[in-house]
Formats: sequence, C-alpha cells, structure tokens
Amino acid sequence: MESGLMEPSLYSIEAICILDLWGDRLIAKYYGKTFPTAKEQKAFEKNLFKKTHKLSGEIIMLDGLTIVYRTDVDLFFYVMGSCHENELILASVLNCLYDSVNQILRKNVERKALLENLDVILLAVDEICDGGIVLESDATSVVQRVAVRSDDIPLGEQTVAQVLQTAKEQLKWSLLK
Repeated sequence: MESGLMEPSLYSIEAICILDLWGDRLIAKYYGKTFPTAKEQKAFEKNLFKKTHKLSGEIIMLDGLTIVYRTDVDLFFYVMGSCHENELILASVLNCLYDSVNQILRKNVERKALLENLDVILLAVDEICDGGIVLESDATSVVQRVAVRSDDIPLGEQTVAQVLQTAKEQLKWSLLK
C-alpha cells in the first residue's frame, strides 16, 4: 500500500455543531480528538463563525478540517470531517441534520424553537451520528425515531406500546376528572 493513501474508516464525522446568530454554541458534539477541551472547542467555534457568518458558500477548509455548513434565519449548522473526508458524505449528514431539525420544529427553524425542543434535537443528532460514525442520513427515519408526541404520529404508524401508553394516559386523565 502506498504511504499517501489513507485507510478507509467509518469514523467520518469530527464534529456536529449548531451556532446562533452571534456565534454562540447551541449544540455541539465533538467526536474526534482534534479539539479535546471545551476551551479549544469554543475558540474553534468562534473562529469558524467569524470565517463563515458572512459567506454564502457551503464548504470551507479550516484547521485541517473539511466543514460543510448552511444557515437559516438565526442558526448556523456545521458538520465537520477530516481534510481527507468525502464532502458528499458530510453534505448528506448536514442535509439530514437540517431536514430533521426542520421537521421536528415544524418548519420553524429558529433559535427560540430549537432551545424549546433541545432534548429532541439532541436525540436526533445522536440518531444521525454516534462516536463519529454516520448511522442515518434519512431525516424522516430520524424524526420517526425521536418522535415523543405519540398524538402527532398517525395511528397506523404507532407501535402497540405507543397505542397502549396513549390509551393508559387517556384513561388516567378521565378518572382524575
């Protein structure tokens, strides 16, 4: 094997992060060893935001990382991989992340709505990527897995356990009245 070639790896994501309009962290998951401390992560995020908040591009190379990003209203979505990572893989993870957030927030992709649904968004990030390994790139599948409101899911798509739990809750509330 040539010394210039890298071994293929499942660990393709270095970090996923969502920043607000001022470059402050809302969500950040670092999987690689590139930025081991929170202080280094915050400094990197400030630098990243400074470099990307006025650009209309979709990809940037920074500190040895390939970063794909997109913005919406007051949120900046970033997916980072090594400088050798395939941009299409990173872009598919970014699209899945954005589309999942968009569906979870019912097309109200903004800071306030994200913070109100932070628990579900964090679950979605964990469904998309675990330890740097891409698990899912289909936003619909991610949203179905993290759906917490069983009354929002059509009856035909609910599991038996979800139907029984809903019935149990309705019975409990009818007895408490």
